[in-house]
Amino acid sequence: MSFFGFGQSVEVEILLNDAESRKRAEHKTEDGKKEKYFLFYDGETVSGKVSFALKNPNKRLEHQGIKIVFIGQIELYYDPGNHHEFVSLVKDLARPAEITQSQAFDFEFTHVKKPYESYTGQNVNYFLRATISRRLNDVVKEMDIVVYTLSTYPELNSSIKMEVGIEDCLHIEFEYNKSKYHLKDVIVGKIYFLLNDTIAKYEIMDGAPVRGESILIRLFLAGYELTPTMRDINKKFSVRYYLNLVLIEEEERRYFKQQVVVLWRKGDIVRKSMSHQAAIASQRFEGTTSLGDVRTPSQLSDNNCRQ
Repeated sequence: MSFFGFGQSVEVEILLNDAESRKRAEHKTEDGKKEKYFLFYDGETVSGKVSFALKNPNKRLEHQGIKIVFIGQIELYYDPGNHHEFVSLVKDLARPAEITQSQAFDFEFTHVKKPYESYTGQNVNYFLRATISRRLNDVVKEMDIVVYTLSTYPELNSSIKMEVGIEDCLHIEFEYNKSKYHLKDVIVGKIYFLLNDTIAKYEIMDGAPVRGESILIRLFLAGYELTPTMRDINKKFSVRYYLNLVLIEEEERRYFKQQVVVLWRKGDIVRKSMSHQAAIASQRFEGTTSLGDVRTPSQLSDNNCRQ
């Protein structure tokens, strides 16, 4: 990106040290488009360099200081333009001086706490911002990144049973194999029809249901763009998921039943560079169930293989 002023222009770039090896993740932007960004996890170090290339070698660029900031912020849809920062780390790269030639400055943010997953909708964003301070107009370059939060397999994961029906008429029981699912999981369940003799003419699908009949359910979550369940993110918002069941009888009357389910991101993509601190942070999980002892990244991978 080039910036102009008083006859001099400068090209500013933010380069990550591990850009060639670091994975990228697709993330939906505010306008609905999908872009790929560098992927980070809670506790990982963010390091690289900021380079400045002068376009006119015979002219100088005077500045009041150069810095880079790592920012995590939330922008609520009902309060656009008002950003709530929950992470703000600053590294000063250079004191006030004159730039007479192209140069680069190293930076490192060690074991950065990234407590929330990137989320479009309530806009949980993370980015690096390099700034050349000038008297009249600052020169700014930003780089967005994506953050995933990881969890271990919940030790307690009970099944779900729900009932919906019409009094003295039709009674249906729904059963799901568990209540907590990772984002690539499959929701498996059954629907049971519990009828009495007075309802034999009630038709569902291609015929009347039979007492004790069941229908298998399989809902593959991998086909949907989902994030983990989030609760009270920076005291601003929450993200919950429900299984919503609807019974429609022949007179078009509808009967509803819904059940909260918890979604979590499976910790099967853990970078070798993650510290033990990052491993601890990766085990944040929505809910009140105990997740057991802290596991290192390698133990997380072994645990996932056994699943």
